[in-house]
Amino acid sequence: MASKISDEWRVRAHGPLEQLAENLWRVEGSLPNMSLKRVMTVARRGDGSLVIHNAIALGDKEQRELEALGPLAVLIVPNGMHRLDAPAYKKRYPSLRVFAPKGSRAKVEEVVPVDGTYEDFAADDVVRFEMLHGVNDMEGAMLVRSRDGTTLVLNDALFNMDRKKDLLGWLFTTVLGSAPGPRVSRLSKLVFVKDRKALRADFERYAELPGLVRLVVSHEKVEHGSQAALALRQAATYL
Repeated sequence: MASKISDEWRVRAHGPLEQLAENLWRVEGSLPNMSLKRVMTVARRGDGSLVIHNAIALGDKEQRELEALGPLAVLIVPNGMHRLDAPAYKKRYPSLRVFAPKGSRAKVEEVVPVDGTYEDFAADDVVRFEMLHGVNDMEGAMLVRSRDGTTLVLNDALFNMDRKKDLLGWLFTTVLGSAPGPRVSRLSKLVFVKDRKALRADFERYAELPGLVRLVVSHEKVEHGSQAALALRQAATYL
């Protein structure tokens, strides 16, 4: 897998830079040879700098729009399988500091140097990170505070998409149990969920977060308002 990842700025099909709040954006992009979509989430910290979660190489217009939001300061590689465009971002923006969950650090470092783990990230009043329980330290959560409330950003611990009809998409969403969402996929439970009860408790705790207004995941849908808590509670039933 690592041999297929390079620092070339390769733009694949993607959507626009979508604003979710005054300090929060997302982009939905494609994956090679799959109908499955991936999501980049961008948060602007209190000092104006940007945190890039699950990077996607954008076209010139959209990349300029991203740069106009603030200096790109932090790159989050949310697990060892979400490394595709990380080397390209580090090459294009050498000052980026790269962070990854400690259980995924070695895998991420196969393709890009890592400056620290989620525990090393200097939280402010806007962006902070927590490790998820029961996943062998392989994933965490990003929490972003905006004027309208708190957004929870997860990665592969929770999938929220429809079933796909192409062969690889069908295998991933149906055979590997990744759809329809929101749910915890069969693949995630096989690969990194080691304590289902502990992860279920995290989802239930997040569902009770005061001011939770949004749930963003790396594949694919965003849940807003009361639906965010409902999605977390539904996903918890798969654990």
